Amino acid sequence: MNKQYIENEQFDGLNFNEQVFAKGEYENCKFRNCNFQEVNLTDIIFLDCEFEGCDLSMAKLGNASLRGVKFKNCKLLGLRFDQCNKLLLSFSFHACVLNFSSFYKLKIKGSVFKDCKMQQVEFAEAELTNANFQGSDLIDASFESTILEGADFRSALNYRINPEINKIKKAKFSLDGLPGLLIQYQIIVE
Repeated sequence: MNKQYIENEQFDGLNFNEQVFAKGEYENCKFRNCNFQEVNLTDIIFLDCEFEGCDLSMAKLGNASLRGVKFKNCKLLGLRFDQCNKLLLSFSFHACVLNFSSFYKLKIKGSVFKDCKMQQVEFAEAELTNANFQGSDLIDASFESTILEGADFRSALNYRINPEINKIKKAKFSLDGLPGLLIQYQIIVE
């Protein structure tokens, strides 16, 4: 199959379950209200692209390149970001639903997860130095051997982070978030 190069295009309201999503490289493209649910995005390159109001739930990301990609108001259930091409991997999420997704072992310093729902998201062994979790709900998210130095959790909700098995030097937390750091000690904070 021939790979295409698509630049500065806007895709609105397309359902890629009903039509083929062309393999290739997409640069500075915008996808609005598109359905990529369970679509195979293996080996596709996205450079400085923006997804808004899209559903990418359970899409296959094997070796997909996400470089400078922005997701806004998207549904991203069960995505395996850990299967993406690691070279220059960078993205940001604003008001997205990322439940059951995995960022296992990824080096994604400075990533933004703003106002997202992140139930049972896997962050084990990831490097999230200076990441921003502002306003995100991290209920049952997994942090184990994760580098969170300088990360901002001040307005994040429902996180549980064990300081003994994660690196949290200079990470920022609010007083309301202290129970999420002390839960393993069975301390009651009122």
